[in-house]
Amino acid sequence: MNRTAKALLVLALVAVVGMAFRVSWNALRDVATTVGADPTAALLYPIVVDGLMALALVATLVLPGADRRFALRVLAGYTLASLALNYVHGLVPDLHDGGQQVQLAQWAPANWALVLLATSLPVGSIFFGSDLVAKVLHHRPDTSTDDQKSTQVDINRSTSDLEESTPEPVATVPDSTALPVSAPVESAVPVESAPVLATVAAESGLPRRATGRVPAAARTSRPTRTPAQLLDEARSATADWPDDKLTAEGIRKAVHTSADKARGLRETLRAERAARPDEAAA
Repeated sequence: MNRTAKALLVLALVAVVGMAFRVSWNALRDVATTVGADPTAALLYPIVVDGLMALALVATLVLPGADRRFALRVLAGYTLASLALNYVHGLVPDLHDGGQQVQLAQWAPANWALVLLATSLPVGSIFFGSDLVAKVLHHRPDTSTDDQKSTQVDINRSTSDLEESTPEPVATVPDSTALPVSAPVESAVPVESAPVLATVAAESGLPRRATGRVPAAARTSRPTRTPAQLLDEARSATADWPDDKLTAEGIRKAVHTSADKARGLRETLRAERAARPDEAAA
């Protein structure tokens, strides 16, 4: 609905409410005159009753919770009271002339109740109207819900931006099958290139094994041997070996050492055996 249509709707509503108030104003003025109000008070009496109805209606649109329910009760009560007085005005034709000697009902208890109702409505308008106005003026709109909604929108917007962002490049690991056949199986890495390889490994983002102290149960029970001790053990183990059996693999198994140390021991032992004939000849 555009702005022009809304303006026309509001104008139509104001016109209908104004005409309805004029009809009710006539009946309430005559009732006020019957219960003893002077001409000025009788003229203002309809505004006291129907005006509070309009105020209570506005309060129901503004106030929340219990205050809103209170405004609805005031609106319903004054609506029923205005309806009852308009109904009595229609039942008693003598009220139309504003006669002050006319009773609102032929039955005395009903007449007393109607007079009490008509005279108590102005006092109720003062009390209930003041209370509603105070509640409306002291009402503070709850902005926490709007803040939460805006925060949620910002979070969702940020999340969507993150989901659409460019992913980080993943380092590719070269396939071992793509290596040339002539590539050596073992190659010594120069000392100068070690920091470069460490930097590349750190920047590649590949997962690394967790390192830590080796437990005592997993450590070897063999004490660390010096090169001299290792050579003595190799001499003792290979003293009766022929030259063709003096291999690095055999020495490694005999003294339980690494392949590199076994090759060094083999060369040392072969050199010692090669020097023995010369010493005997001398």
